Order: sequence, then C-alpha cells, then structure tokens
Amino acid sequence: MNILSNRFNLVILFFVFLCSSLLVFMFLNTQSATFNRDFEEIKQSGVLHVVTDYNYENYFVEGDSIEGFQYRLCQAIEKCAGFKLQIHIENSLDVSLQGLKDGQYDIVARNIPITSGSEDFVAFTEPLKLNRQVLVQRTPQNNSGIPLLRNQLDLAKKTLYVPRNSPNILRLRNLEEEIADTIYIIESELYESEQLIYMVARSDIDYAVVDRQEAISLQKMLPEIDIKTDISFTQFQAWALRKDAPVLLDSINKWIRYLKAEKISPFNGS
Repeated sequence: MNILSNRFNLVILFFVFLCSSLLVFMFLNTQSATFNRDFEEIKQSGVLHVVTDYNYENYFVEGDSIEGFQYRLCQAIEKCAGFKLQIHIENSLDVSLQGLKDGQYDIVARNIPITSGSEDFVAFTEPLKLNRQVLVQRTPQNNSGIPLLRNQLDLAKKTLYVPRNSPNILRLRNLEEEIADTIYIIESELYESEQLIYMVARSDIDYAVVDRQEAISLQKMLPEIDIKTDISFTQFQAWALRKDAPVLLDSINKWIRYLKAEKISPFNGS
C-alpha cells in the first residue's frame, strides 16, 4: 500500500513539474515575442502600437473629429507603412516610456527633447520640430499689478510647477547652477502641462514651465497668461523608439523625411 502511495505521489509531483515547466516556457516565449518587436514582427501582426498624450497640440477631440500634430503625423505614417497604427493615450511621459521599455508600445509619439540624458534604451527619430521651454505666468492686469518675470535671475527663490518626471526638470536644475541660487521645483503627481497652464490662469499656482508650442495653443483661450519668458534655448524634439528596433527606426525616419520633403500634413503648416 505504501509503495502504491509513493508511486502515486511521484506521478503527481512529475505532473506538477511538467505543467510548471510548460507555463514557464510559454511565459518566456511570450516575453521574447513582446520585447523583440521590430519592423517585420509588427508588419506580420498588422498593428503598430503608438502612445501619445492628450492636449490641444498633440491629440484632442473637437466635435466629431480628432485633431492634433501627433494624430495627423500618425495618420500620414500609417499611409506610408501600409498597416494600422493603434493610438493609445497616456499623459504621463514616465509611464509611456516604461510601456515602451516593456514592449507595450512601439513608439512614444510626443514632443520629447533629444537629450543625452534620456533613458539608455531609447532611440530618437529624425527631429520633428523645434521647441523651447517657457515660463507661464499671469499678466499684471490679472495678477494684482505684479510685474512679469523677464530675467532668469528673477526665478531665484520662486516656486515653479512641472509635471512629474518632466524633461524640463533637467533644464531647471542647470538653470539653478547658472543663476547660483535656489529654484523651488514642484513635480505635480496629478497634472500634466495643460492642466498646470489652466491652474496658473485660475491663480491656483503662480508659475509653471511648459513647452512653448503647447503654451501657444492654449494662450488663445487664456488671454490672462503670459508665455514670453524663455527658460531654455531652442531644442530639437522627436519620437522615441526602443534601440532594439533598428529597422523600425530606419523606416520611420525614411517616412518622416519623405513627409517633410513633400510638405505633407502635419509638415505643411496646416
């Protein structure tokens, strides 16, 4: 009886081991398929996963239509590629880059400064546009007559808001060293640039640092804000891909160059 029981237990243990090994193999195979997506794998799947942020410059819904620079560029790339681009919305750049690293997304399509301080797994496309960072503040007429800050030295001891993990933080840290004084930088856990601009306009906060192009798109609706004080020099901005997708990167760059040369939307000024 004991011999039969021992044999039965061994059979059960072997079965459990076999099932566990199979599950581990399936998991590793799935992970490999996810992380090694380059152009050929994407073409075979028929879907390129792109993540962008929701704001009045990049991607937004107006009436029954979708507008924005990144949306129009994705549409143009889709026509060049011959397969579908599925657009995901995520306002956090940090979360978007983690999704890129994990293989959830193939491209982060938003205005990312091309800097040497970026994540080591990231490769940038051809520059898409020139941009710079500006200070958002209220005009004197909407701020009890308080004068505008025009000199970067005037930022000493001021509190500036930026989204959490914003690329603008690096510039502000360098600016602290340049003016040899403290700048209080608050990283917002809840709000992205667009919301921070509205908060300045409503007097919830006094200063925010955002990309100039995004600020311009909102200033038309918020005449109480001023965006004429530059925080940085002009920078190239681009899309981000994984470095382990060199064929996809080469293809995207080829299409971007074509769209620029032919002045196809969104590179036609419309």
